[in-house]
Amino acid sequence: MRREWWLLAVGVGLVWLLMQLESMLMPFIAGMIIAYLGDPLANRLQRLGLSRPMAVTGVFLVLILVLSISLLILIPLTVQQARQFGEVVPNIFEWFETVLAPQLQAWTGYDLSAELDNLQETLAEHWQEAAGPAAEILGHVGRSGRAFLTWITYLSLVPVVAFYLLLDWERLLHSIRSLLPRQWEPDVTRLAKRCDEVLSAFLRGQLLVMLCLGAIYALGLTLMGVRFGLLIGLLAGLASIVPFLGFIVGISVALVVAFFQFGTWLALLGVVAVFSIGQAVESTVLQPKLLGDKIGLHPVAVIFAVLAGGNLFGFTGVLLALPAAAVIMVLLKEVKERYKNSTLYDAVRNDGSDEDPQ
Repeated sequence: MRREWWLLAVGVGLVWLLMQLESMLMPFIAGMIIAYLGDPLANRLQRLGLSRPMAVTGVFLVLILVLSISLLILIPLTVQQARQFGEVVPNIFEWFETVLAPQLQAWTGYDLSAELDNLQETLAEHWQEAAGPAAEILGHVGRSGRAFLTWITYLSLVPVVAFYLLLDWERLLHSIRSLLPRQWEPDVTRLAKRCDEVLSAFLRGQLLVMLCLGAIYALGLTLMGVRFGLLIGLLAGLASIVPFLGFIVGISVALVVAFFQFGTWLALLGVVAVFSIGQAVESTVLQPKLLGDKIGLHPVAVIFAVLAGGNLFGFTGVLLALPAAAVIMVLLKEVKERYKNSTLYDAVRNDGSDEDPQ
């Protein structure tokens, strides 16, 4: 068999093996992502004079501190606000039924109250139906000690895998590079650097952008006195992984909440001002400083990658979706460049026959 066929067979075999082991890959994929995100900080601590083990320990202390603050402060507040928001939903339906529906009927003759009653009944029916399977699943998990133990084991393996990968990150990269065929090594190294630029810009940069935007939105809405400001800010920050989606989702929810809470145009203008400030900071500071022009992932490509990854490999696929999409984008750019320089694209230009005869 030719060498290319052997390589294709090995690639197909690896894909098949990953699909067979999909259920146990989650801690390794999550640990690899954490190690990749923490490597720059570990390298910086090393440059300050710390050994690699001490630098990795410092990275994990920072991660533990951030996680502890989230567990002790943010998560209880978010859960409390989510519960309070659920209690406000009936009031929203009541306003639509008693205020908006009669006004709409007077203007257009359309009776909206019947539709709202049907919507409420449908939501209540599906909520009750969903409670049965949810309780059954929770009961099954509680009764199945083996499944619960497996889940706990996988979760506890994530920091262990991340620690050892981060400890040996540079050595692993050097080992992989030394095993590459010598004739491929320059091209593979060049493509790997381009992939690293895109991945680092997207994963590290986009994560920081999401956190900053969520903090700006949450702080601004909270200072305004808008209820559920923290919850809305976190929701908008998470949705900011797709450009403009966080702004659209956040400002829509915030405007509805501010309208029912204050009922004044001034409050609505305040919400618009908060999100406008967030967008201005993102476009003038966060995007240029943290992301630059290295990403190139279209929002539609981001959505497709996340949905496709989740559909193919579940939660593991969601973790791998965006890194895989970034790598595929780099490879497609390389294919495009080689195609544009090939005789298949422009035979005349590439064989030199288009030179001026003069």
